[in-house]
Amino acid sequence: MRLVIRQDYDAVSYHVAKYVKERIREFSPSATKPFVLGLPTGSSPVGVYRNLVNFHQAGELSFQHIITFNMDEYVGLPRDHPESYHSFMWSNFFKHIDILPENVHILDGNATDLDLECQRYEERIAAVGGIELFLGGIGPDGHIAFNEPGSSLNSRTRVKTLAYDTIVANARFFDNDITKVPNLALTVGVGTVMDAREVCIIITGAHKALALAKCIEEGVNHMWTVSAIQLHPRGMVVCDEDATLELHVKTVNYFKSIEKVHEQLIGSDNVGLQGGVKSWRGNAEATYHQ
Repeated sequence: MRLVIRQDYDAVSYHVAKYVKERIREFSPSATKPFVLGLPTGSSPVGVYRNLVNFHQAGELSFQHIITFNMDEYVGLPRDHPESYHSFMWSNFFKHIDILPENVHILDGNATDLDLECQRYEERIAAVGGIELFLGGIGPDGHIAFNEPGSSLNSRTRVKTLAYDTIVANARFFDNDITKVPNLALTVGVGTVMDAREVCIIITGAHKALALAKCIEEGVNHMWTVSAIQLHPRGMVVCDEDATLELHVKTVNYFKSIEKVHEQLIGSDNVGLQGGVKSWRGNAEATYHQ
């Protein structure tokens, strides 16, 4: 697992967006070989989407041969509700790029049969050959997608009851009224995310420092579902300095030293690509042992 530390949210967002751009360009997607991208919602990826839109508008990146699968969606919220994740994705990302609408996949929280909707979502992912790169953010309690503490690390796409802390945290999007926040969601499972050939998690802010420490310095634990990334052969966490506040100094120094050597080997212009120099794929990953 790699831990990449950048100065602040903007630097993290640019780094991740450039990483995604270079991974797509390296893959050279086509109509018969699309690049399949897993995407999150929430505050974490907004800056990444902004940078990807800028790359597209500058003529550096096309999404015509990209297929996307979003992590989650609220149950019972109308698709055109301003806080639905369908609205979020189109407002913040999809309407600004050249992606084909039929290549966008977002769970339907208003499906007649929610269990069947989840089953079909997994089948659609499998039908396109699986997800190449899954981006993710986390909550302060270390949950990824809506896989709240206690979720199975082998879980698949399913209906999930939201934790009270998550409902409170999301109330800011619903006029700070927790009664307006849906208490059920459809979410990909931890196992669904970890099935991707590569996983990149964005963690920023001091309020997520404890979750980062649990993810990096402690063992795999279903009470901190993001910790499952420790088991992924190509997992990467990109965080800002504020998020490292709970890490040991030696941990921070270790990963910074690894990243410095990595950049010397392949060049900082490649933003630490695992795939930018094919012979270095995997070899540049660092695993921290206490």
